[in-house]
Amino acid sequence: MSSDAAPMRVLVADDEPNALATLQELVRGHPDLELVASCSDGTTAVKEALALGPELLILDVQMPGATGLEVVELLPQDKRPLVIFATAHDDHAVEAFDLHAVDYLLKPFDDERFRVALDRARKRHQEEGPEQGEQRLQGVLKEHGEDRIAIHRGGALVLVPFGEIAWVESADQYVRLHLKDGREELMRASMGHLEKRLPAPGFMRVHRSAIVAVSEIHSLESATSGTGQVSLRSGATVPVSRTRLALLRRALG
Repeated sequence: MSSDAAPMRVLVADDEPNALATLQELVRGHPDLELVASCSDGTTAVKEALALGPELLILDVQMPGATGLEVVELLPQDKRPLVIFATAHDDHAVEAFDLHAVDYLLKPFDDERFRVALDRARKRHQEEGPEQGEQRLQGVLKEHGEDRIAIHRGGALVLVPFGEIAWVESADQYVRLHLKDGREELMRASMGHLEKRLPAPGFMRVHRSAIVAVSEIHSLESATSGTGQVSLRSGATVPVSRTRLALLRRALG
C-alpha cells in the first residue's frame, strides 16, 4: 500500500477481553490500518459493521450473539468486507477456512503470523472486486456446514434452521421464508443467495421466484402450456416454470 493511500478500515471482534485487547494493539501498530470498532459479541459486530462500513473484519469464530460466520452472512452481499478469522478450531476446520477466507489466525498467534494475515488482506484489497469477494465469503459459509439462515431484524438475530423452511418466494429486494409452522420471515437477500445456501436435493428452485422444500410437496400438476404448479402440505400453491418442470418430476421420482 502506498504511503498516500487511505488506511484500511478494520473492525475487530472477540469475546475474550485479553484476545480483544491484543487485536486492538496489533491493528494500531500498523499505520496503514485504522481501527474503527472493537466488539465483544457478534450482534454488536453486525451493528457496527453496518454503521461504519469497515474494509476488513478480524473475527473470533465463537462469540455470543452470533458466530463470526453469522456476522459475515448478515452483512449486505454487495458490501461485504474482507475477513480474517481468529479460531481455536481443529485442523479440519482451519483447512476449511483457508480455502475461502483471506486467512485464519490459529490461537495463540504471534506478531509475525498477524503480519502475514494482513499482507494477504492488503493484497486481496488491492486485487479483488466485490463479486469475487462475495463468492469467497459464501464459500466460507458453505464449507463450514452451517445448517441455518441468519436474519438481521431490528437489531436482533433470527436464526432459522433449514429444516423449518417449507418454501421461499421473492419479494422485490427481499425474500420471504415461509416456515412449516405457518410463520414468515422477511430477509434482505436475493433468490440466488438462498439457492446457494439451501442444500440440494432437499430444496429445489422451481421458478425464478420460488424455492421449495421437496419433502413439503403434496402434489404436482402440469398445464397444457408446459408450466406446472405444486401444492404443499401447508396448502400453499407454488408455480413451476417450464424449464424446471422436468427436473422436479425426476426429483419426485
